[in-house]
Formats: sequence, structure tokens, C-alpha cells
Amino acid sequence: MKNILFIAGAAFLFSCTNSNSTKTDAANSESKQTASAKNSAKTEDTKPTGPAADAATIMARPQVPILCYHHIRPDAKSEYAVTVDGFKAQMKILHDSGYHTVLPDQLYDYLVYGKQLPSKPFMLTYDDTDEEQFSVAKPEMDKYGFKGVYFIMTISIGRPRYMNKEQIKQLADEGHVVASHTWRHDRVDRYLTTPHLDRDSKKMIANDWDLQLVDKRKQLEDITGKPIHYFAYPFGIWSKAGIPELKSRGFKLAFQLSTKRDPEEPLYTVRRMIVPFQWSPEGMLRVMKSAFSRSE
Repeated sequence: MKNILFIAGAAFLFSCTNSNSTKTDAANSESKQTASAKNSAKTEDTKPTGPAADAATIMARPQVPILCYHHIRPDAKSEYAVTVDGFKAQMKILHDSGYHTVLPDQLYDYLVYGKQLPSKPFMLTYDDTDEEQFSVAKPEMDKYGFKGVYFIMTISIGRPRYMNKEQIKQLADEGHVVASHTWRHDRVDRYLTTPHLDRDSKKMIANDWDLQLVDKRKQLEDITGKPIHYFAYPFGIWSKAGIPELKSRGFKLAFQLSTKRDPEEPLYTVRRMIVPFQWSPEGMLRVMKSAFSRSE
């Protein structure tokens, strides 16, 4: 309020002392500066305040429904795929039912600091870098103002039927979140035990935490120009031993699939739900509501 009064007073003084200024100019100046002050105050207000919640408090907060998609194809016939028409119908029913997408920063601030979310929040996530997640999913989300989270498996970038660097950058530029899904989709409980042959160099490479969580994250950050703080476990399989590795490398949230959260580490066992091709839009909505409303 003090900022606004100061700006208004400055605008009034300027109009009184400058004979070349019109009343319209002064009013416009005051309006712009006041709007700027309000925007600044709004930004400050959105910053987390107070101490971070403990694990028990985080576990007690109502879960946000999180959907997980892989393939979106006309001939979908597996639990990891939905048809194009089915996906379109699912986006429409979510919009028509009043749901609003949230992104990982919002989810983190809600869980840790109790920040308010929009009404009927849910999250859209995509795993494995499939090209149709850009060419099919993004246009449907655009229709409804939805934003998604793309967990990128970096070994696949630019290969046939996968997204390229330009598409990934466009997603980030348009307000979607690009996040880490490892290099080649290795399970986290095997990172330190399975060296592999690199297809490009034809050399054996040590498959370790830094390769999976640092080197390949840096590759994504170079593509998007944005920091990456979020991670999805390949196959949805999380490891208790892997959580300290994620923490020490600066990840704030890690997403699994449908198993129970770890009550000691809820931020690193965030639940998601795969949408299979057999579900109708109404069935998807019904299961989504029930799956994330039950206590653990």
C-alpha cells in the first residue's frame, strides 16, 4: 500500500510541476506504475513463507490427482497407451468438469508450504519422450489452457518416433515443464551395477548416479535454458537407497506410479496413475477421483 501511495504522489507532483505534461499523460503514468507495484506485490505474495512442513504434514494433505501417459496412438492396445480419440475425450471431460492443471512448482509449494492451488487441481505427465506427446497431446492441451510435465529419456531425443530438441525447447518455452526421466530408462535400483555399451562411441560406460541424474539433466537444461528439479522413476519403481542420491543432486520431487508413498519421504514418492486404453472418459474420471482420495 505504501508503494502505491508513493507512486500516486509522485505522479501527482510530476503533473503539477511540469507544464508540458497533460493530465492524460500523468494518469497513464500513474496507472502503469501502480499496476507494476501491484504485480510486484503479487510476486512477493506467491513466494513460500514459513517453515517447511514435516513428512507427516505432507502426508496428511489431500493428494493431487496425477495422470501419466506414454503412447497416444490410433491403434493403442496396451496399458501404456491410449487412443488419440480417447485422449481427446479425456481432456475434454477434465475441462468440462472444471479441472485445472498444476505444475510441479505449484505442487511442491502446496505440499511443503501449504500454498493454495486452483479449484479441482490435477497434473498431466508424459513419460519417455514419444513424439505424439508433442504432436497430439500438446494441441489438445492448448485447446483448454492445460499445461503438462514431460519426463524426458534423453537417449531417445531425435530418434524416429521421439521428440527432437526443437520440440522439447518449444514445450519449455510455452510453459510446460521439461523434467528428468534418466538417460536410457534404467531402474534406479540398478544404476551402480550395470555398465553398458554406448551406441555412439561403442565404448562401455559406467552407469552411475552422476550419469543418470547430473550429466543427462544438464543436457536437458542446455536444450531448454531452464533448471530441472523434478524426476520420474523409470517403470515407476522407486528405491529407498535412491532417494538420498536424488536429494544430494538437487531434485525437489520424484514421481513414481501407483504404489503407496513412503511416509518418511513423501516428496520423493509422489503417486501417479497410468491411464490405459480400455477406460472411457467417464471411467477415467471416476477412477482418478477415487484413487487419489483414499488415505494411505
